[in-house]
Amino acid sequence: MRPAFALAAAVLAVSTLGAGLVAAQPRSAPAAQDWTRNVVLTPEGGFRMGNPNAKVKLVEYGSLTCPHCADFAASAKGPLAAYVRSGKVSFEYRSYVLNGIDLTATLVARCAAPARFFPLVDELFASQGSWVGRISGLPQAQKDRLKGLPESQRLGRLADIGGITAIAARHGIPAAQSKRCLADNAALERLGRMGEAAEALGVQGTPTFFVNGSNIGSHDWSSLQPILREAAG
Repeated sequence: MRPAFALAAAVLAVSTLGAGLVAAQPRSAPAAQDWTRNVVLTPEGGFRMGNPNAKVKLVEYGSLTCPHCADFAASAKGPLAAYVRSGKVSFEYRSYVLNGIDLTATLVARCAAPARFFPLVDELFASQGSWVGRISGLPQAQKDRLKGLPESQRLGRLADIGGITAIAARHGIPAAQSKRCLADNAALERLGRMGEAAEALGVQGTPTFFVNGSNIGSHDWSSLQPILREAAG
């Protein structure tokens, strides 16, 4: 029989060895933060995706009826998301409204919660030709009747005719909510102020890009990517 003190020492030795083995196991690295999930409404009225302290702050002034903006959205979606996901680049979209159809779509898009804004805008850009075509292709007599309606009713009818209301519903915005946003005078006035602020910064068309506050003009993804790559290091 082993003396009691010897048994206790053996137990202690095994316990200590086990603790050492546990301590020696490497810890798994924490998962990297996906900054594309961080979307906020900025004081300037834009929707920003990404790290607020990103080295590179990219801002686009865009229009939902602008074909060049739609082309940029389609080509940049994946690669730009990779830059944003890393935390090196943040991307902010600011509305620069060009026409009544654009105003209708923009008011509905801005009705979305920040987390739903970019997926909704992506679908509006992807289907731009369809909903713009339905509205712009209305017979002149119907356009004249719409002009006679109060603005909120006219915008609501345009949203229905174009299918914008239905697109928004797929992104969690019920039709009744879209109609409220289209009748929101404060939202309308804010878009007007955003346009004035953009023009004061030298924005004359869409898309216009800013990198860290500097106006770099209009770009497609192929010409913008090298600028981002260099700036992000």
